[in-house]
Amino acid sequence: MSRCFRFVFVTVLTSILGSTVAHAGEPSVLDVKVSSNGNGTYGFSVTIRHADTGWDHYADKFDVMTADGKTLGTRVLYHPHVNEQPFTRSIGRVEVPIGVNEVTIRAHDKVHKYGTRTMTVKLPPRR
Repeated sequence: MSRCFRFVFVTVLTSILGSTVAHAGEPSVLDVKVSSNGNGTYGFSVTIRHADTGWDHYADKFDVMTADGKTLGTRVLYHPHVNEQPFTRSIGRVEVPIGVNEVTIRAHDKVHKYGTRTMTVKLPPRR
């Protein structure tokens, strides 16, 4: 095997094998539905897309955050959703301080950490 061929072979093989982790990419927040529960708490139904590959690489949580980066609530996702994409999960009774009119939802995975496709939503009026 020539040196040039070996270099090309190793480069292509590394690219193919490395694409398994890269294929799943970052988690993306696709949709958020918000409801006011009264008493200053809100519920969030969040749709996430992530090409989960199994236990080593899956979307494992999402956060509800204020504009200044304070985390108000976190929904932990305890297992991969390999055959369920995109998927929707909810978190309820998230306490939101008075004066906060919108929040940002961000998703997290086990490899890339936080994804860059977040979603900011306006909160409905308190009940």
